[in-house]
Amino acid sequence: MNNNSNKMFFLFILFFSTLISISSNSWFGCWIGLEINLLSFIPLISNSKNLLSVETSLKYFLTQSLASINFLFMILIKFSLLKNFNMNNIISIMMNSSLLMKMGSAPFHFWFPNIVEGLSWMNNFMLMTWQKISPMILLSYYFNKNFLIFMIIMNLIIGSLGGLNQTSLRKLLAFSSINNLGWMIFSIMISENLWLFYFLIYSMMIFMMISLFFLMNMYFMNQLFINNMNFFIKLNLLINFLSLGGLPPFMGFMPKWIIINFLLINKFYFLTFIFMMTSLIIIYYYIRIIYSSFMFNYFKMKWVNLLMKNNMSLINLSSFISISSMILSTFIFM
Repeated sequence: MNNNSNKMFFLFILFFSTLISISSNSWFGCWIGLEINLLSFIPLISNSKNLLSVETSLKYFLTQSLASINFLFMILIKFSLLKNFNMNNIISIMMNSSLLMKMGSAPFHFWFPNIVEGLSWMNNFMLMTWQKISPMILLSYYFNKNFLIFMIIMNLIIGSLGGLNQTSLRKLLAFSSINNLGWMIFSIMISENLWLFYFLIYSMMIFMMISLFFLMNMYFMNQLFINNMNFFIKLNLLINFLSLGGLPPFMGFMPKWIIINFLLINKFYFLTFIFMMTSLIIIYYYIRIIYSSFMFNYFKMKWVNLLMKNNMSLINLSSFISISSMILSTFIFM
């Protein structure tokens, strides 16, 4: 009970710190909010009984601290030490780099897949969604356009190619998150409302994927082939994977369609080509996983049967949400 109350307290501080960051009227207030966010997330991911969890929380602390120090140093330079010098481009690039490192964006992403591998599914959901809100909003306040476009291309390419040779489902979703981060950064450069729309759709998709893997106790790709799942669970996986990849008429295609439409109107043809080709690579390896899962059938093990019976109502609910979202998005496109 005491452990649960501590977790609830730190979870409340985590949500509150994000609100401090995005509602602050000074860069120092934003930095304080980011620090409170860091110090409240570490107790949530650390577990003294699990050595891998302790190592993960230490890695997370070191990388986030490095980004925070860089961010604070750039704030000091911008507002107090070098007011008379024209260093706005360098300062904006360094501040953007710090915020991108906090999000796990490429090319500062090397910590992200390793940390994701050491976390539970629910902590991964927090890391891939809520922990991106503060840096993303702060990024929209002060950014270097050319630098961010280069970072978007890096995110798209690394996020798509990095997932090709993965066998861990957590690392696969980590590289998918890096790719989607490229889309989100571009959406926030266009409009905050478009970013919010993309973020809510992405959070919903990733929640359905993670809840399914959590309920079925899956962590590696071969578990999708070994476990003889029923048809509705396989259909749920198919819809969620293709929606996450951005294939029409699934729900995940809607925000990507709006961004591609904006790119074509403004004649960003090369960027459109990069966005579409990287999405095709991601859809390719999602289809490869799903095809193998549909084709392979093994005998059920007793513990799998027991697990499926206990969580069948929740799995069916997730399947219903996935199928209904596909039908809804189809009517919207019509």
